[in-house]
Amino acid sequence: MMSKKIVVALGGNAIQTGNGATADEQQQACIRTARELVKLIEDGHKLIITHGNGPQVGNLLLQQKAAESETTPALPLDTCGAMSEGMIGYWLQNAMDKALLENGIEKDVVTVVTRTLVEEDDPAFVQPTKPIGPFYTEQEAKKLEKEQGFIFKEDAGRGWRRVVPSPKPTAVLEYRIINQLVADGDIVIAGGGGGIPVIKGKDGIEGVEAVIDKDFASQKLAELVDADILLILTAVPNVAINFNQPNQQFFNEVTVEELKKHIADGQFAPGSMLPKVEAAIEFAKSRCGRKTIITSLTQAYDAISNGAGTHIIAKEELVMH
Repeated sequence: MMSKKIVVALGGNAIQTGNGATADEQQQACIRTARELVKLIEDGHKLIITHGNGPQVGNLLLQQKAAESETTPALPLDTCGAMSEGMIGYWLQNAMDKALLENGIEKDVVTVVTRTLVEEDDPAFVQPTKPIGPFYTEQEAKKLEKEQGFIFKEDAGRGWRRVVPSPKPTAVLEYRIINQLVADGDIVIAGGGGGIPVIKGKDGIEGVEAVIDKDFASQKLAELVDADILLILTAVPNVAINFNQPNQQFFNEVTVEELKKHIADGQFAPGSMLPKVEAAIEFAKSRCGRKTIITSLTQAYDAISNGAGTHIIAKEELVMH
């Protein structure tokens, strides 16, 4: 198989295995993830690795709130996002180094703290939807809403989580640097947690209180670096309609047109599979020959090499030129 430039978007399960995971447990999850991804590197593919940060940034915010005082004010959400991006990038760098060493591969791994541009008037700022932090029962969530003024919503049947604004990304400011590093043969970790949300202020770039959806940011980055494949890794091996129902149907190859019909029918959960499917559609139709694959981490290699997972393609007449 020819070498491909692949943006690999890691789901939360690639880093954190459950609520309250310790730093060591999260680092062990990163090592398991790296051992799967190194198989793609062995085949000569060029990787840009992105990842979510919902649990981590949520926990950082809770720690900030708990430690807040007159002398140590809590840090804002964009700064906590930057902290989580550096932290998880560090864990993944160490994990990838370990996996490369185990396989006798000499490559550099680098994390780029990435800023993602959004529009100041994005409607998401007045309608928060992005879940972050740990899961709570409804009773716990209502108590925290009253005590701390946060907004909580039920998250795809898994419990209640705090929600924050999630504006759509319009650009990734560091994409040229990322592209050059990949061209030099490096493995790049970028766009962590969707990148740090920033706007163009009158005096330059300014951070804003939000968390960008990792899948949309990965799609935007994949377009900007001219990737061949956007590989979105999640907890399930395939995209399905009628999920967990007796008439559940998995997809192996599906067109953009088919997926749009299923979105209109409300088949995909807004806080879970929907953003992945929407990002998949945008990338697949952005240029001829591009495809998105949605699958699980353990099927990542087979998805690229043997057609496993769900492959999203666009008919040529619908591709942007």
